[in-house]
Amino acid sequence: MGWLDKFFRKAPNNYRFAPTFDGYTPIFSQFGTDIYASDVVQQALKCIVDEMKKLSPTHVRMKDNDPVPVKGTVQDVLNNPNQLMTTSEFIEKTVWMLLMNYNAFIIPTYYTWVDQKTGEERRYYDSLFPINPTQVDFIEDAGGRLFVKFWFWNGETTTIPYDDVIHIKYNYSLNEYMGGNRFGQPDNQPLLDTLNLNQTLLQGIAKAMNSSYQVNGIVKYNTMLDDGKVEANVKALEQKLMNSESGFLPLDLKADFVPFPRDTKLVDESTLQFVDEKILRNWGIPLPILTGDFTKEQYEAFYQKSLEPLITAISQAFTKKMFTSRERAFGNQVKFYPKDLIFMTITQKLELVNLLAPTGSIYENEKRTMFGLMPLPELEGKRYMSLNWVDADLASQYQMGKVGNVQMDVVDESKQETLTETNEEL
Repeated sequence: MGWLDKFFRKAPNNYRFAPTFDGYTPIFSQFGTDIYASDVVQQALKCIVDEMKKLSPTHVRMKDNDPVPVKGTVQDVLNNPNQLMTTSEFIEKTVWMLLMNYNAFIIPTYYTWVDQKTGEERRYYDSLFPINPTQVDFIEDAGGRLFVKFWFWNGETTTIPYDDVIHIKYNYSLNEYMGGNRFGQPDNQPLLDTLNLNQTLLQGIAKAMNSSYQVNGIVKYNTMLDDGKVEANVKALEQKLMNSESGFLPLDLKADFVPFPRDTKLVDESTLQFVDEKILRNWGIPLPILTGDFTKEQYEAFYQKSLEPLITAISQAFTKKMFTSRERAFGNQVKFYPKDLIFMTITQKLELVNLLAPTGSIYENEKRTMFGLMPLPELEGKRYMSLNWVDADLASQYQMGKVGNVQMDVVDESKQETLTETNEEL
């Protein structure tokens, strides 16, 4: 059996289409590539995709709002999603499909086993695979359990319980099951109108530039020539044009060259920039982000407006489908951390280290890698913190020297005298 065979499963017996609020049959075709021919669209989406692929997916367990990394099968499959993709490639493909189709489907494969201590069914995850179906049907069996039937380009189909499908929606609004418009598809018509305008402008510029070079001038002969001699002279002039490397043409006294003035009208730069920005606004991408000439403030705005909502949606979709309700109740989550994505200058990194280091919140090797230095084996797992910090609830007792049998030095700043007392003496 090939490794792809485990993705293809049969539909349940006696199934029917899942109900909808508007009465439409929940059959959705996936065709979101109409806009992909535009170079501006490709560049815009690539801005988002290239930033999202920097995310670090991590299995954490929340303990009093403190996320603790968890080692296990979930983290293993996040680090190595399948035999064809790295983690960054997996995220890249998923985000591309999400932005193009407004829906992204990921099939996790796993083995189940029963924990002898708790009697709970556990999962051993084997792979995560993003799929690109041509059609998606939502159906349910006789017991009301929801399934998804996927159709592919080669005619193959597979039917999987919806609980076992990681489904990420984009622009989730009118349809109960899918992101996009009421038919579960991207509503690209307004964008296509803008793209057609952009293409018309570019074609007009190309035609104007071509027409300006078709006829550069006329040659006036001061004698009467028959048609044959005129044709021969024109060919001779063309040959001189081809042979001229200096830009000067030799003409005799019988001919005058009269150039045509070039007055090519091109579209002004502000109009082209307006059209580009109108396209980019569909995904909340400022023009400086596209060109790479952005400030920290512009990047932060881009992150909060365009990237952070996607990160939240993807994290919650993975958490909902990769853990049982009981596991989620114990705080298990999948978080996509943007540690390598946040834009910071060297000065800002120094400020961050100076802020976190005194509290022991950062490892020594993390400090090195933050500045591009290799981690050192002798610093593995080491953290250092300042002793100039106390528990806020015990601060007054420390100040009065009442905590523990330790010697406390109390300095009277007005008299500059040091009084030494122990807890036992007090």
